[in-house]
Amino acid sequence: MKTELKAKFLQHILAKKKGDEGFTLIELLVVIIIIGILSAIALPSFLNQANKAKQSEAKTYTGSMNRAQQAYYLENNSFTASIGSLGLGIATQTVNYQYQAVTLTGNSVVTNQATVNLTTAPLKSYVGGVEVTNQAATSEATTIAILCEANAAMVNGGVNASAAGSQFAYTAGAPVCPTGYTTLAK
Repeated sequence: MKTELKAKFLQHILAKKKGDEGFTLIELLVVIIIIGILSAIALPSFLNQANKAKQSEAKTYTGSMNRAQQAYYLENNSFTASIGSLGLGIATQTVNYQYQAVTLTGNSVVTNQATVNLTTAPLKSYVGGVEVTNQAATSEATTIAILCEANAAMVNGGVNASAAGSQFAYTAGAPVCPTGYTTLAK
C-alpha cells in the first residue's frame, strides 16, 4: 500500500509540474509579431498628429496676429511691424517657427508670417495678410484679413513664409493667398 501511495503522489507532482511550465517559444514569438504589426500601424499616425499639433501653434499665432493688426489699425490708423506693439504676448521665435510682421504700401497693408525654422522639418508655413479697403456698398474704409497655409511641408518642397510674404497679392477689396498657399480663413 505504501508503494501505491508513493506512485500516486509522484504522478500528482509530475502532473502539477507540466501545468506550470509557462509559455512556449512559438507563443512568445506570435505575441511579439502581433505587437510589432500594431506599432507599425500606429507609429505613422502618431507622428502625423505630433506635426499637426506643432502646425496648430503657427496657425493660431498667425491668426491672432491678423486680428491684433486689425485692432491696432483701429487705434493708430496704421499697421505695425513690431509684434511686441500688438500686445499679444507671443514669442517671436519658438522651436519650430519664427514670427514676423512686414508692413507694405505705406502701412496700409501688413503681412504676418510664420516661417519654419528648419527647412528639413515636415511642417507647413503660414502667412496672414491684412489690408485696408473700402466697402463697395457704403464706401467706408475697413480692414480685411486672410490666413493662408502652404500646400506642402518644407521637406516636400513647400514654400516658406518669408519667401511668400513678398508675393502676397493685395487687390482692392480682398487679399489673395500667394502661389503655393491655400486660403484657410478670411
